[in-house]
Amino acid sequence: MRNISRLAALLVAGAIVSLPALAEKGKAFATVNGQAIPNSVYEAFSSEQKAQGTPDSPELQAAIREELVRREILAQEAKKKGLDKNPNIQGQIELARQAVLIRALLSEHVRANPISDAQLRAEYDAIKASLGNTEYKARHVLVESEEQAKAIIDKLAKGEKFADQAKQSKDPGSRDNGGDLGWSSPSAYVKPFADALGQLKKGDYTKTPVKTDFGYHVIQLDDTRALTPPPFDQLKPQLQQRANQQQVEKLVKELRAKAKVN
Repeated sequence: MRNISRLAALLVAGAIVSLPALAEKGKAFATVNGQAIPNSVYEAFSSEQKAQGTPDSPELQAAIREELVRREILAQEAKKKGLDKNPNIQGQIELARQAVLIRALLSEHVRANPISDAQLRAEYDAIKASLGNTEYKARHVLVESEEQAKAIIDKLAKGEKFADQAKQSKDPGSRDNGGDLGWSSPSAYVKPFADALGQLKKGDYTKTPVKTDFGYHVIQLDDTRALTPPPFDQLKPQLQQRANQQQVEKLVKELRAKAKVN
């Protein structure tokens, strides 16, 4: 099952980017075979197109009108064939109805609970602090057993090249590149790995195997450099999106806790 955070991300994206306008049925903007298409449907479709960056113009209005007329024609034909009575189709229609209401609810919730720049700045500072001030260029060999890792360390002590030992690594992402992991902050690694990496000097490798949930590592530190994170203004959109997702996640959890489900 999709986790709450993933669900929140998808729902927020749908709510903010392409929320159709929800308007009461009123004056018809077109009639097809005697069936009126409410103006609210036109406004909803138009709002969706504009939200996607399409500029308003007479051409867009004409295109929307033609699209909705064609949709109505096809929908009428589907009803003539009795497709609207199919239980599976009815289920899909209900899911679509729910999706519109959910997007409306989440969009309204995000608008009603704006995230201040101060909150975003605090999140930025917390992330920056967790990254530290230094990036590490490391490489590793990952093996199943402690004995295998000790054997690799013995070979390195005898002068064998780290890149050669990396060929037996379980890590397919670095095995064919001499074990190279590129530049990363310690926070990118699991704690035992990060702790061991932080204790190495440039050019050194771990003299004892480092155990993690992935197996046993032999780690070498190639180089270090000062970490310069992107400025706040550059990351602000991502921080805003993340904060919105957290808002939605909290709302979903609260409503789920209150719901009576039999």
